[in-house]
Amino acid sequence: MDRAAKRELASTLNDVFTSTSVVVVAHYSGLSVADMQKLRAQMKQAGATVKVAKNRIAKIALEGTEVASISELLQGPTLLAYSEDPVAAPKAAVDFAKTNDKLVILGGAMGATALNPDGVKALATMPSLDELRGTLIGLIQAPATKIAQLSTAPAAKLARVFGAYAKSEEAA
Repeated sequence: MDRAAKRELASTLNDVFTSTSVVVVAHYSGLSVADMQKLRAQMKQAGATVKVAKNRIAKIALEGTEVASISELLQGPTLLAYSEDPVAAPKAAVDFAKTNDKLVILGGAMGATALNPDGVKALATMPSLDELRGTLIGLIQAPATKIAQLSTAPAAKLARVFGAYAKSEEAA
């Protein structure tokens, strides 16, 4: 890789570190190519991205960003998983690590907050942004549904009473 390509990669990673909300760092030593492809597919499906970069280039890219605290984790064969959704990358990484013990989560950062492995796992147990939005919409819609049911209930009761009265008149 020549100097221009290294600068371009560092610039790209810097943009990633400034724009994403969460970054997870993990060791991937011993993962096969098939396992890495499976990890990338799971991350993509979750809305996250996996990047393997030289640690020195990644440390240069981290300078001046909020997530600079992860630079101390960049030792050995590391990969970076990141996403816009603060839960997507940790959730996908933890799920993959459960089935494949060769992926070892070292930690990460959410904004300026450094995360240890337990922090990443705790973040992975939280509901995603879309799930929270769905819950919030459900909570907002519930009172409106109850009001609609209450306003139509008296009319429905009256209709049943009139129907029963009409049937009793016919029988008599």
